[in-house]
Amino acid sequence: MNGCIDTGLGKIVIDTDVIATYAGSVAVECFGIVGMAAVSMKDGLVKLLKKDSLKHGINVTISDNKIELDFHVIVAYGVSISAVSDNLISNVKYKVEAFTGMEIEKINILVEGVRVID
Repeated sequence: MNGCIDTGLGKIVIDTDVIATYAGSVAVECFGIVGMAAVSMKDGLVKLLKKDSLKHGINVTISDNKIELDFHVIVAYGVSISAVSDNLISNVKYKVEAFTGMEIEKINILVEGVRVID
């Protein structure tokens, strides 16, 4: 389901892919996040997604015009996962709410892997 905002003069409909792409671009700017992850259903392997396919590491659900986001991320080796998660949640919540004009109800972070950064 897409997000829908009634302006009084008409409706603004926001596709979930737009929200996912924006949220992904915010996420990869956060300290400690190496990138978004895709998990293969066939063999369970985790793949680091390229910058142009960030939305595939994010699931967006909208109900009652409130957004729920699931982030599948790869974090940097040696960072505090809870600190990185708190930073990700606060950045994404603030920026996505400002971008869409909709409320974020829940953000779930699924750490799919750890990578050493060169």
